[in-house]
Amino acid sequence: MTDLKLFRLDADGRDVELCGSTVALEVELQRRIEAGMGQMLGIRFLASEYPTGPWHRGRIDSLGLDENNTPVVIEYKKGSDNGVVSQAVSYLSWLRSARHEFEALVKEKLGTEAAEAIDWRNPRMVCIAAGFSHHDRVAVHDLHKRIDLVRYRVFGGGLLSLLLVESAPGTTSPASTRRRSPGRAVDVDDGTKSVQATLDAASDDLRALYAELDEVLTASGEVEVDTKQHYIAYRRMVNIASVIFRPKHEAILVYLRVDPDTVVLEEGFSRDMRGIGHLGTGDLEVRISSAACLEKAGPLIRRAVEAA
Repeated sequence: MTDLKLFRLDADGRDVELCGSTVALEVELQRRIEAGMGQMLGIRFLASEYPTGPWHRGRIDSLGLDENNTPVVIEYKKGSDNGVVSQAVSYLSWLRSARHEFEALVKEKLGTEAAEAIDWRNPRMVCIAAGFSHHDRVAVHDLHKRIDLVRYRVFGGGLLSLLLVESAPGTTSPASTRRRSPGRAVDVDDGTKSVQATLDAASDDLRALYAELDEVLTASGEVEVDTKQHYIAYRRMVNIASVIFRPKHEAILVYLRVDPDTVVLEEGFSRDMRGIGHLGTGDLEVRISSAACLEKAGPLIRRAVEAA
């Protein structure tokens, strides 16, 4: 990815490049991101400096649960980080071994509903540092684990920039729906079709329409496609869109990270979803049932992508 540059107009109307720097203390970066983790990364903060026990022998900088209900380990480095590969393997290994401990933490901080909705198929590691070596950026793709490398810079005036420089999608293991009973957890099939099964069974026209939608959502080349159990998430640093299918109505519902107050809503096409439960994330629902609808939705989709 290209390097991020920031410019500010000076008194003479000329653009002057802002020179970024690193934090004086690593904890400054950690505390700032923990305070704004939801807005910056789409992650709900759970704990800071969490001990991993005698075997893994570490303290995880931050633990969180992202907007797709995926467990997340976040690590911060004041400078450039050359040890992200081994640290990612170790901490993600701990996370899988401490599944019940993590669920108890989520239940304590976010409630029972959040704990029961955790998606364990592909836990994430997010490493935020001043820079990463070329070797680490290459190596994370061979680990078969979901790892995001994020570069930070601080600027005068309290500005902080975060740039996703590498993202390894990992390997998604089969998911199960968990139904809890007192004292135990049992994996069961609730009979609900997965989003992939729904798409596979859809008409040729609906699949073709989705292919066109996918092209629009990923046109920037910097959007990750993350197929969840019941929706498909499109994300950069945070989710920009969630997609579900309505085959009976030959329609696709797209939930965009767009403020509905900035949109002229049209009945049958767009809807304000604030306060209305739905799969995935996004406050604006757009209903796409034809190429014309997709064309009309184009500016809204581009706005969501550019804002992420």
